Amino acid sequence: MVTSGLDASGLTLLKVQPAAGEQQPARATVFASGNGIDKLRQKVTNFGEKNRTKKDGTGGRPYNADLVQSIGAIVEAGLRALWRSPNQKFPDGNDSRPWEIWLDKEAAAGFIAGAPDYGVAFSADRLEFPEDIVVIGTATSDALALAVRRLAGVRALAAPTVTADYFDALEIEEQVEWVDDVVGRATFDGGGDPNYITLLDRGVSRAHPLIAPALAVGDRHAAEPAWGLEDAVGHGTQLAGLALFGDLTTALQTMNPIQVRHRLESAKIIPDAGHNPHHLLGAVTRKGINAAEATGNRRRTFTLATTTEDDTPHDGAPTSWSSEVDQLASGVSGDKKIKRLVLVSAGNTNQNQFDNNDYLSVCDLPDNEVESPAHAWNAICVGAYTEKNVLPAGEVGLPLAPVGDLAPSSRTASWSSHWPLKPDVVFEGGNWLVDGAPPPMKHPALSLLTTDHQYPQRAFTTTGETSGATALAARAVTEIWSDYPDLWPETIRALFVSSARWTPQMRSHLPANPAKGDYAPLFKRYGYGVPDLDRARRSASNALTLIVQDTIRPYRKAEKPSAQHVHNEMKVFQLPWPVEELRKLVQSPVKLRVALSTFIDPNPSEPARGSKFRYASHKLRFKLNRPNENQVAFLARISDVAEQLEGPAVEEDDNWTFGRNRRDVGSLHIDELVCPASDLARRNLIAVHPVAGWWKTKTVPDPQDLIARFSLIVEIDAGESNAELYAEVQAAIEILNVVENVV
Repeated sequence: MVTSGLDASGLTLLKVQPAAGEQQPARATVFASGNGIDKLRQKVTNFGEKNRTKKDGTGGRPYNADLVQSIGAIVEAGLRALWRSPNQKFPDGNDSRPWEIWLDKEAAAGFIAGAPDYGVAFSADRLEFPEDIVVIGTATSDALALAVRRLAGVRALAAPTVTADYFDALEIEEQVEWVDDVVGRATFDGGGDPNYITLLDRGVSRAHPLIAPALAVGDRHAAEPAWGLEDAVGHGTQLAGLALFGDLTTALQTMNPIQVRHRLESAKIIPDAGHNPHHLLGAVTRKGINAAEATGNRRRTFTLATTTEDDTPHDGAPTSWSSEVDQLASGVSGDKKIKRLVLVSAGNTNQNQFDNNDYLSVCDLPDNEVESPAHAWNAICVGAYTEKNVLPAGEVGLPLAPVGDLAPSSRTASWSSHWPLKPDVVFEGGNWLVDGAPPPMKHPALSLLTTDHQYPQRAFTTTGETSGATALAARAVTEIWSDYPDLWPETIRALFVSSARWTPQMRSHLPANPAKGDYAPLFKRYGYGVPDLDRARRSASNALTLIVQDTIRPYRKAEKPSAQHVHNEMKVFQLPWPVEELRKLVQSPVKLRVALSTFIDPNPSEPARGSKFRYASHKLRFKLNRPNENQVAFLARISDVAEQLEGPAVEEDDNWTFGRNRRDVGSLHIDELVCPASDLARRNLIAVHPVAGWWKTKTVPDPQDLIARFSLIVEIDAGESNAELYAEVQAAIEILNVVENVV
């Protein structure tokens, strides 16, 4: 076989299998782009129709004779032809299993986006090499073959081999070599004004070479001066590694440079021996934050991956610890009266409750509700899901959770819609192994790889659960804040959470045509889903995000001294919709997604605990005008709605996907609707208005002096259309019209 012509003109020669006698001719596996297939077809055509001309003018051999005459047949490659691992490792049967998929860089995004439609579920981890991107996809052989056939981009397939347990099991000398490799590729540069992840935990060890460059000696603190600063247990150092590098399993295998743009702080709030008294949990959290903030003003992502079961069940009602977290986030508490971005883990389940079957029903039990203080209104509560299902070769047992579903360790919010939706988002928290009698067990291969506090005795260890998920979330949200350092904490929270989506596996629990109430189980398990940093950052030609940061005076005194305070102000924004581009789409559907974020001042008094209208200082809502509804009619409708004080929300027929009963709780409200582009072009007014809060009660003497900040995020997405939405909006954004109205 002549193979030189198979490695040019849009063709890439992947491998050649030499001939083995007459019964087994040589085989070449070629990756062909669309352009490459056209050129190969033309070469065969030219061979049949054109001859070369010799120097003497006579006819010579056909064009491309060496190439074409050496080819007996051209067939579409099956999965075995793409297999780069030993033949004996090719999967038998048609069970769903993990595959290592090597993708062409230019075609990778299209394959990753389209393959889930054929039944391929992807891990979030990516390995990037000079010519390839490697992902782990879980699918049956038939599903993967169909995706390969229909979508471009697959260059090779292999058996996944390297998991966290491989690096965890290495001798320390080998681990140090891997650490040195990462240090050599890492750049710790946050610029002149970097963001910080402040770990409120057990302390962090600076001895580890992967941590020391990002954690200054003076940036380790303790809530109590008598406590040491070292990490005697290991939990804080594990979170530190994840907060800097993510899952080290990926970082160790990639060849690319690693840029760490943020830095670390440690504020120890848990003593090395004993524990904090329950009634002091809020106070020690405040002391830890005060100690860190004494070093100066910084943009900090406070990360709290510890919870208590002493308050369970709380059924979503405020506790002393969650109320203090709300106060710290809103700036009411702490030595510095500033707004703060706070992440809290959802808390972990008890393995001994589980058998080897339907683990989701156990996670959904009221006994496994999100632990305090993760239900704080102003904090981002982080639960866990998993994409970990690769076990070492020959390992007995099976992963418990399917790819893309809830991690077995993650708690859920089983309470009614009266209190905020929690968790807000989910991140990778690892999986459990089913092997024989229950309960299922943790396994290093199904865990996250991170830094060990015992360095230089050990460099790596494994971790996971909602603590690991919270550290990963802190890294992700801080990367967004590093991109947009001028945005408020309320805005970063809204961008981050609103970027989340449910995985196909999560959505598989919905009926075919879900009603608003059918989304409740998904919110209770996964919140809004898995955040997407690219979505949070992007404003592409056919997808754009508008961000408003503003203030509002929600209430004022009534004219009669004895009367209850009344609503004072609403903000109405005339959105600079790309009307001309939307009209071009005729009846094409577009998606609108809105997020409204504010930090409330809590009132955790006993009479207020049972009322969502008396716990929050103020409560804000958003409304969008209907097609052909002018501003006068729109404002009149909002004024009527704003006066509703108690009882369940009355749903409006406005085509919102989640609806008021799921959206209008807590201090972060997110909803979306899909409508014809022509309808959206006429829905260009969005209002932010108050409803009842304790600032409105007569106990507050001058409510008109109280100002609330809010962030409004509006995203429209025209999908795969060719609409140039962004360009038209960019031209109009400078004249965005804000109208203030009195209710």
